Amino acid sequence: MNTPKTEWPSSLDDNELDELDQYLRAHVGEGELLLDGVHGLLSALTVGPIQVLPEEWLPEVLHEPFADEQEGNRVLALLAKLNDSISAELDVDAYEPILGEVETEAGPVLSAAGWCEGFSRGIDLRAGLWETRLADDPELMELLGPVMALAVDEGILNADTEFEKLSDDEYDECLSQVPGVLSAVNQYWHEHPATEAELEAAVRPDESEEPQVTPPRQRSGHWVH
Repeated sequence: MNTPKTEWPSSLDDNELDELDQYLRAHVGEGELLLDGVHGLLSALTVGPIQVLPEEWLPEVLHEPFADEQEGNRVLALLAKLNDSISAELDVDAYEPILGEVETEAGPVLSAAGWCEGFSRGIDLRAGLWETRLADDPELMELLGPVMALAVDEGILNADTEFEKLSDDEYDECLSQVPGVLSAVNQYWHEHPATEAELEAAVRPDESEEPQVTPPRQRSGHWVH
């Protein structure tokens, strides 16, 4: 089903996306998520095995106090609307990942690096559960294939074996499959919910562990939706 854009669910319009993008850029530190990364993070949480409450994911997005209450309420409202829009868009086949742009010698090109970084952090919030299921059920790994290929290509994930860089056509093909991947993964967890044993593993890594180094990447000042 392809729903006309005029009938899409209530999502952030371009002005709201710009507003949230500008706020995040003004308050971002090294290795922290921009708009594309936040969208990837929330997308992973939306299609994941169990609910992750805002008080758990907001620290992945916001890293300093708001300047005033009005600003805080506005940013939180935009983040809530962005979060709610993902499941609504998936329901009507209207989901599109928010992508960044990378400057190349040939000009700016679309990049899934930021979105994949956010998606991987969303999985990290329930790392034990995801890793257990991925190890036990190859179907889930297969469903995630295009997203995993993009993440490996961008250096977000490390692969056990070396892979050749995706060609431009292969990269674009993987990007085109992202909405279908999310719908399939969402359906997978509905049909195969987490077991009690798996839920016991659904805890975040020990905060005392050494933090992972975020792979370096260079992006321009644009996002594309």
